[in-house]
Amino acid sequence: MPHRNQLEAAARPRILLVEDDPAVRRSLQLMLHGKCYDVRSYASGVALLADPTVTDAACFVTDYRLPDLDGFELLRAMREGGWSGPSVLVTAFNSELLSERAEAAGFSAVVEKPLHERSLAEILNRVVT
Repeated sequence: MPHRNQLEAAARPRILLVEDDPAVRRSLQLMLHGKCYDVRSYASGVALLADPTVTDAACFVTDYRLPDLDGFELLRAMREGGWSGPSVLVTAFNSELLSERAEAAGFSAVVEKPLHERSLAEILNRVVT
């Protein structure tokens, strides 16, 4: 019989989080877990793409600038791998052009750094439910 924590985790929507800054990644992971999400976090795009379980995620949140792939390349690779859920681009370099590019690429939203816990949580609540 599964433990209560396993049952609770199964009921939580899974969020994939890609952020190369360890402190930001951990902070976001804890915040999202506190908002009742099951969070899988990755330090790089390559690490995410190596995980065979990513296609069952409810949402994908990625930093724009990563050391190996940018957020656009990562979303394209996810789509090519069969994943079709909503996605959120996080960036400290937002501009009108980047937002337009993100929308054209299929991102559901763009969130600016520094992140405000409430804005990211509201966006995820909107795109996941």
